[in-house]
Amino acid sequence: ELQQKVEETEVLKMELQMLETERVRLSLVEEKLLDVLQLLQQLRDLNISKRSLGKILLSTLESCRDPQPGKAQLLEVLDTLQQELAACELLHKQPLEQAQSPRSLSNPLVISC
Repeated sequence: ELQQKVEETEVLKMELQMLETERVRLSLVEEKLLDVLQLLQQLRDLNISKRSLGKILLSTLESCRDPQPGKAQLLEVLDTLQQELAACELLHKQPLEQAQSPRSLSNPLVISC
C-alpha cells in the first residue's frame, strides 16, 4: 500500500510538472500574441494598406510552412509575424503626414517587409 501511494505521488508530480510546463507555454503564446496585436494596432494607426498587411501575413505563413524541429509551430508563426510586423513598424517611424501619404505606403521596402 505504501508503494502504491509513492507511485501515485510520482504520477501526480509528473502531471503537475506537465501542467506547469503548459502554463508557461500558454503564457509565452499570450505575450507574443499581445505583441503582435499591438504592432497591428500601430500599423493600422499608420493607415497601412490591407494589401500590405496581407502580404506580410502570407510571407509569414510561407516562411513557417515547414516547422522547425523542437519548436512549437504556433509560437514560431507568432514569432515570425511579430518580427515582420516590427520590421514594418520601423520602416514607418517618420512624421505622421509622410507615413499617411500614398507614396510612402507604396514604397517597395514596405511591401518587402
